[in-house]
Amino acid sequence: MTSTLFTRRSLAAVAAAAMALCSLGAAHAQQRVIHIIVPFGTGAVQDTVARAFNNELGAALGGSAIVENRAGAGGTVGAAVVAKAPADGNTLVLAAASHNIAAFLYSKLPYDPLKDFVGVANVGNAGYVLAVASGMNVATTADFIKEVKANPGKYNYASAGNGSATHLAMASFLAKAGLQMTHIPTKSTGEAVNEVLAGRVQAVISSSIGVMGFQDDARMKLLASTGQSRSPFLPKLPTVAESGLPGYAFDSWIGLLAPAGTPKAEVERINAAANKVLADPAIQERFKRLGVEPRSQSAEAFQKLLRADWDAMGVVVKASGAKVD
Repeated sequence: MTSTLFTRRSLAAVAAAAMALCSLGAAHAQQRVIHIIVPFGTGAVQDTVARAFNNELGAALGGSAIVENRAGAGGTVGAAVVAKAPADGNTLVLAAASHNIAAFLYSKLPYDPLKDFVGVANVGNAGYVLAVASGMNVATTADFIKEVKANPGKYNYASAGNGSATHLAMASFLAKAGLQMTHIPTKSTGEAVNEVLAGRVQAVISSSIGVMGFQDDARMKLLASTGQSRSPFLPKLPTVAESGLPGYAFDSWIGLLAPAGTPKAEVERINAAANKVLADPAIQERFKRLGVEPRSQSAEAFQKLLRADWDAMGVVVKASGAKVD
């Protein structure tokens, strides 16, 4: 009798343990995995921003968020991946100004940057900086313009790739100043900056994060920030407009986009989670170290910003004369 009772109890314990393991396995299998596609390589502003908050965003949504770099063609390769992904909120792109710029630079795209996406969360604003190789021997934006104008075609500039924000920022600058330089596209902002540091390329307009660490590097000179006002991260640096090219300004939003057709409730849920994460002082500090001003707004407000930016980028690209076939 005792042996039978022990056996029954043992079997019951084993069954309970098995059920618990099955429940744990099912819960693990159902854990949400969000893929944040970064359409540029490591070192790009979107890459560093994505990795500054992806773990916290995943946790806020009850799962995990994985950052995947899908670089190429000025960010259009990664954007195409998301445009074709299921509209369930599990595949997002961390985009920036280059997202809308692409529509006006490329004659053909496998997606519509406005119609095939929905704005989910605006997470920050990134400033840019005009930087030159020390070998140019210039100290201000005005000096730079004078030197390049006196030597048309002699100098070149690097960017994070054809169609990237760094490409358009410089193309727009050159058009406004009436200058000629040769464009050297690379795969990321980090690579573009390295080309200048090595002296193989003379200039770059980089996101702030790309050059903030080289303020005291003898190989490079930071000439000016490109915003309408001075950067809060580089307050001693004059703007391009105040130091040699009046009327010039360029900066970029950074935000999460989902495939068009993603349910509104899902968009709102991710937006709420992102805004909660961005309210964390620790996350805000991380962003500031990257030279990015944290932003929080509703999905509806972000969608309006995207529409306004679309119109603005069309004007800027046309004025720059930049085109990618």
